Amino acid sequence: MANRLATATSPYLLQHKDNPVEWWPWCEEAFAEARRRNVPILLSIGYSSCHWCHVMAHESFEDPATAAFMNEHFVCVKVDREERPDIDAVYMEATQAMTGRGGWPLTCFLTPDGEPFFTGTYFPKEPRAGMPAFRQVLEAVWTAWQSRSADLVAAARRVVAVLQQGSRLTDDLGAIDADLLDAAVGELRRQYDPVHGGFGSAPKFPSATTLEFLLRYGSLGAMEMVAVTCEHMARGGIYDQLAGGFHRYSVDAAWTVPHFEKMLYDNAQLLGVYLHWWRRTQHQLARRIVEEVAEFLLRDLCTPAGGFAAALDADAGGVEGGTYVWTLAELRDALGSDDAAYAAELFGVTEHGNTEDGRSVLQLAVDAPDLERWRRIRQRLLAVRSRRAQPARDDKIIASWNGLAVASLAEAGFLLDRDALVDAAVRSAEYLIDVHLRDGRLCRSSRDGERNPVDGALDDYANVAQGLLTLAQIRSEARYLELAGALLEAILTHFRAEDGGFYDTADDAERLVRRPRTFTDDATPSGNSAAAHALLTYAALTGSQRHRDAVPGALRPTVRLARRYPHAVGYGLATIAAWLDGPAEIAVVGDGSLWRTAWLVDRPGAVRAARAADGPPWAPLLEGRTAPPGQSLAYVCRNFECQRPVASEAELRALLES
Repeated sequence: MANRLATATSPYLLQHKDNPVEWWPWCEEAFAEARRRNVPILLSIGYSSCHWCHVMAHESFEDPATAAFMNEHFVCVKVDREERPDIDAVYMEATQAMTGRGGWPLTCFLTPDGEPFFTGTYFPKEPRAGMPAFRQVLEAVWTAWQSRSADLVAAARRVVAVLQQGSRLTDDLGAIDADLLDAAVGELRRQYDPVHGGFGSAPKFPSATTLEFLLRYGSLGAMEMVAVTCEHMARGGIYDQLAGGFHRYSVDAAWTVPHFEKMLYDNAQLLGVYLHWWRRTQHQLARRIVEEVAEFLLRDLCTPAGGFAAALDADAGGVEGGTYVWTLAELRDALGSDDAAYAAELFGVTEHGNTEDGRSVLQLAVDAPDLERWRRIRQRLLAVRSRRAQPARDDKIIASWNGLAVASLAEAGFLLDRDALVDAAVRSAEYLIDVHLRDGRLCRSSRDGERNPVDGALDDYANVAQGLLTLAQIRSEARYLELAGALLEAILTHFRAEDGGFYDTADDAERLVRRPRTFTDDATPSGNSAAAHALLTYAALTGSQRHRDAVPGALRPTVRLARRYPHAVGYGLATIAAWLDGPAEIAVVGDGSLWRTAWLVDRPGAVRAARAADGPPWAPLLEGRTAPPGQSLAYVCRNFECQRPVASEAELRALLES
């Protein structure tokens, strides 16, 4: 018999609807039940493509004896972290404060008022590697609650008080200046792995926000870190060498063996990173990766309604990565002896493999000398792979992540002359407008065209606004500019904090034990960083001083963390680079090649607007800009100073590169 999750829309919650655990969704009724029974809440947070979430579910939540103990002694609540980032942020912060680490699945024990008193992540079925068994944890928590619940409640309230103090920015955080960026790059250089690229050791994450900052910083040393990292990731097992798309992270320092989930947010951002790397260097590997990642998004994550699905699962047929790995025998069966030997050498497939079960994740140490043979082999291997068990797709549409995809696909489509990519960006944007947007307010997620009633978070508003602003520039459409302005107005009205920054949730959102406020950029930009960037872009296109004045407050957390932990605030640093550069405002009037040059020359956070000589000024940046009949002119302004208009590509390029 299905539990209360049977009516959920989240694919993650639906994965647990047949558990013997009597799961509740997050709702006031669950907390009322805990108060009625005087038992703790057992809160379990995860997401559908998470490998260790599946493991804990199979080991514990599907076990009748464990489920019976949970049902008797706790009110058990399941949360999809992707649908409710606000809940996840609060209890992840508590877990990190209480244990020094975090991750998913997240396991928290709460008072009936929602205050955490014991937290952890994955707990195994049996004790191992210094971890207690989940059943041991359950029994210990229940025993403690029976004997000293008042002490646990008091401790939980102290935890909440500490968390509330941590959300305030009251100290002098220093100046937003070039020295800050220099210090951040110096610290990143110390964390950088010069052999394999990336930052730190295993496990190693793609860190798209950090790479975007380094691209904007643009020094020789910064570009070296970008080039080595991007090339090693593109050639490693973290990248799907057959179908394109990046897996979430590598378990080793050399990008060889990944955890196999593929997330929309990673691929949307890395599409932009590789596009900007190509724009700076014309590196053909960068262009290939852009094209392949874009094809992956359109083929595997685009839903019939036009929005992009959240993720592909790590597991397929109960085996993590089973879809993607190969043995020599499987290569021979698929290709025949000669092509199999060629493919094995090219993709690094060996007799012993590079995974624990002796199979190989495909890599590509060097480009194939015979491109036609390589393409033919890829297609044959893909055909064989398509007959294996395939990873499930989490097909909920998350506003924030689709905003990231809209921005990257629109820009890639324009720069690479791929109209299909711009069209895909438009379809995703229109889906968000039609389904997620009501009266200037966003919902967080939807599925099959049905809105989830959960309010949009700060990053939803900011990333969708940025996506619409990118589309407005590329399509010269005032409508997208106006819609972005409405979303930013909601940010300024409903998310503003007393110190000038922003909360993750609106002032009329559901009240949790703490109003969440995320200062660091994780796998995606924090809401504060994303809001700062969108506000700056809008201000540059419209001349709005009000929006520009809101940017420094949103960047204060970045300033506080940049010198010691730059890896944690990459998108904030990228926004500071744009702020310090102006950003450049480029208006093009008339037809011709000046418009393409305006996009091909890289300036941090530059905004661009174009119109035909007789066309309307769809953005304030274009007002008063004219060109003689039959000519084109480009106007470049920065920091409220405008240069004389130029009429040639060479002049415009020289002006932008100065």
